Amino acid sequence: MPRLTTRQESSRLLTQAFQISLFIENVEAMNDGMDWSSESSDSAEGGQSMEESESDVDEWEDIKAGYQLLPLSQLTLSVLQNLHSSRFLEERRHIPRTQEQLKLTLSVYKQQFPDLFKSFLRIQPTTFDALLLTIQNNSVFHNQSQNEQIAVDRQLAVALYRFGHFGNAASLTKVACWAGMGYGTVNLCTRRVIAAICDELVGAGFMSWPTAQEIEEAKLWVERLTCTAWRNGWPMVDGTLVPLFARPGFYGNSWYDRKSNYSMNVQVISLPNLRIIDYGVGLPGSQHDAAAWKETRIPQAYNELLGPDEWVWGDSAYPLQRWCQAPYKK
Repeated sequence: MPRLTTRQESSRLLTQAFQISLFIENVEAMNDGMDWSSESSDSAEGGQSMEESESDVDEWEDIKAGYQLLPLSQLTLSVLQNLHSSRFLEERRHIPRTQEQLKLTLSVYKQQFPDLFKSFLRIQPTTFDALLLTIQNNSVFHNQSQNEQIAVDRQLAVALYRFGHFGNAASLTKVACWAGMGYGTVNLCTRRVIAAICDELVGAGFMSWPTAQEIEEAKLWVERLTCTAWRNGWPMVDGTLVPLFARPGFYGNSWYDRKSNYSMNVQVISLPNLRIIDYGVGLPGSQHDAAAWKETRIPQAYNELLGPDEWVWGDSAYPLQRWCQAPYKK
């Protein structure tokens, strides 16, 4: 199951305790009512006076009034209400933060020290500018609120900083202190950048199927380095495993790969010049490349994407097909 916060876990346990205690109290109340009826009938048969029964009831009422007994379900419900009456379980601490490091990265480091800029955001300044130009007009960065959003370049820098670090360095605490932002703001910036990058229009701008001229150039490259008979095999496919930070909450074991890591299987189709023209992502790392390959675009529409005598080159993990050539298996 997905990981729960301390508040969520406490709320879940208290809710279960309330339900169980309420059920037990109702059962006991029903049993007490039945016992009281049987005792009344027995006392009537045995000659016990009604005055004695009423005195016992009055004595029990006095005990309850003196001790002010509360059912366990009400006590549990009171604790549950207190839990949800406050936003924070612990007293908030004021942590001094500054945005100077973020500003320094986007100004001085970007212009004068590109190596330092790359060490923080893991991409070159020119690549950062190109990515910013592509996503800055996305609707996710614009709203009708009176409060303006943080500048898009800062949001992109925060997301890239998280993407480029691992372990404790990618934690909300470290990223928030580096960027001078709140924890929620860091998460919000990351989500917006991911939404903008995954937009269909952005993807179409980044990646497109090669033109007839580009395909011919790829064929000439293959022919020059191999032979004329192989020139129609102009695209290449290969799979890679992208390690995950932690075991996923849903079906975690299926993400455990042959290299003893939790990972995601990614299929990459490229030209000889290493330009990526298609990809497949989302399957767990335990999936074989041949199975992951079937979920990509080419196996499902090879008649539309490839010519009659064209094929894709793959390694021994891929099946031999008319449109997919791999080394012969022994």
